[in-house]
Amino acid sequence: MIGKTIKELRIGDAAFFEKTITDADVILFAGVTGDMNPVHIDEVYAKNSIFKNRICHGGLVSALFSTVLGTTLPGNGTIYLGQNSKFIKPVFLHDTIKAMVEVVEIIESKNRVILKTTATNQHNEVVIIGEATVMPPR
Repeated sequence: MIGKTIKELRIGDAAFFEKTITDADVILFAGVTGDMNPVHIDEVYAKNSIFKNRICHGGLVSALFSTVLGTTLPGNGTIYLGQNSKFIKPVFLHDTIKAMVEVVEIIESKNRVILKTTATNQHNEVVIIGEATVMPPR
């Protein structure tokens, strides 16, 4: 099944993916990326940090946008070209994150779509805001 083409997309189209961040997610992400910052993986260190608890890697939370873009909107066949993100609040283990994307610009001549990206936690607090650029399938 192929995702939406540029001709099928509309300004305001939106989709989301929701996930609860687990200890395994953080440990696996640390292993894959090599980011062993103790604020992510060491309970004792994290308790003495400004966060008072372990926090999730910002890159892990940002990667949830890729899930939405590649599977739902535009969907299968989408090429992720760019992302800018601003980290607003920390994400803690066991937070449930809702990664949302919304089409804000369609550049039909270049087969490009710009999407607003927003991630919120279970308290509906914004944790990441940004913008993604994708090439939808043809």
